[in-house]
Amino acid sequence: MYDVIIIGGGPSGLMAAIAAGEQKQKVLLLEKGNKLGKKLAISGGGRCNVTNRLSVEEIVKHIPGNGRFLYSPFTVFNNEDIIEFFEGLGVPLKEEDHGRMFPKSNRAQDVVDALIQELKRLKVEIRLNTAVNKLLMDDEKILGVRLQNDEEIRANAIVVAVGGKAVPQTGSTGDGYPWAERAGHTVTELYPTEVPVTSKEPFIQSRLLQGLALRDVAVSVLNKKGKPIITHQMDMLFTHFGLSGPAILRCSQFIVKELKKNSGYPVQVKIHTLTDYNEESCYQFLIKLLKEEPKKAVKNVWKNIAPERWLLFLLERAQIDPSLTFNDISQDKIRSIAHELISFTMEVHGTLPLEKAFVTGGGISIKEIEPKTMASKIKKGLYFCGEILDIHGYTGGYNITSALVTGRIAGMSAGQSS
Repeated sequence: MYDVIIIGGGPSGLMAAIAAGEQKQKVLLLEKGNKLGKKLAISGGGRCNVTNRLSVEEIVKHIPGNGRFLYSPFTVFNNEDIIEFFEGLGVPLKEEDHGRMFPKSNRAQDVVDALIQELKRLKVEIRLNTAVNKLLMDDEKILGVRLQNDEEIRANAIVVAVGGKAVPQTGSTGDGYPWAERAGHTVTELYPTEVPVTSKEPFIQSRLLQGLALRDVAVSVLNKKGKPIITHQMDMLFTHFGLSGPAILRCSQFIVKELKKNSGYPVQVKIHTLTDYNEESCYQFLIKLLKEEPKKAVKNVWKNIAPERWLLFLLERAQIDPSLTFNDISQDKIRSIAHELISFTMEVHGTLPLEKAFVTGGGISIKEIEPKTMASKIKKGLYFCGEILDIHGYTGGYNITSALVTGRIAGMSAGQSS
């Protein structure tokens, strides 16, 4: 018999096991894979972006999927507490752009090792290669778990921290959703977020721009009326199937929702290349450059305003011969290239599947979770944390912050209750 069983050895599960262990409880951590912290070890390009130093307001803004739910948990344990926690475990952190926090060593493995050391110090029992088949419960409360080998283990409290369905090679294969439903919870529809998008545009299909990166452009997702729903100014990339890169990943969940609204009809995405200009000022700027070098071909006069492949592609879209000079080109043509540089639009038709996404959208409805304890409002002794919940943010340390905060609170509450 255990006080607390934690299922899942990812960020939220490790944090929950430590928090339960600190309550001097008998804690068992079950992980179906052969090692702990797999997703942590590959996160942030192998450097592990453990949290973000922005204000709570800003963090919530960067978690468009129910981030507001975290206001209450943040009063118990927040991003500054995460920083203190890791430094206390001997992993000094450093701040990079946009508030992202990384270990000074640049090694994600240091973060994982520190968490495992702490579990050992707290005498948390760890079982690897141990898959849970189902949760044992009666009408009121949780009783324990049944493993895949039919062994039953009893516990006063269970913390489910098995992740979502994204990045399945790390073990998050959606195991927890049916358990939650059996306990009476609602699982909202799952969909990919932070995911590359696909397009059937001829220039994508012909791979004309494959591998082309655009730096610091403003990407907007447009609604049916052509109005922007969301805009993200970051880098983006053309691929053999569509679009990727940070700006696209952040826009992807809005594309998914808009596709659904349009019953699957393609969604328009707008790329604003010269973000300091609008169409009129861009037109004036292009003319000014041409007047300075009237004898040069337009492609050479304008070559520094955008990557060459992109500029030539847009010139072709505007039906402009790149070898024309100032004297040969009409005002209308200059207006049309200005238009392409400010509001190039294209159609996107879908996204890569959930398995290829960085983050799962949807999950256990947060209406059924106590925000201060992460306890189920439906089954006594049951707690949820991490990506299995219907909470999702952009990449940049936001999802991991949500996982560590909810994990910490779930483990602490489970430890206190049992």
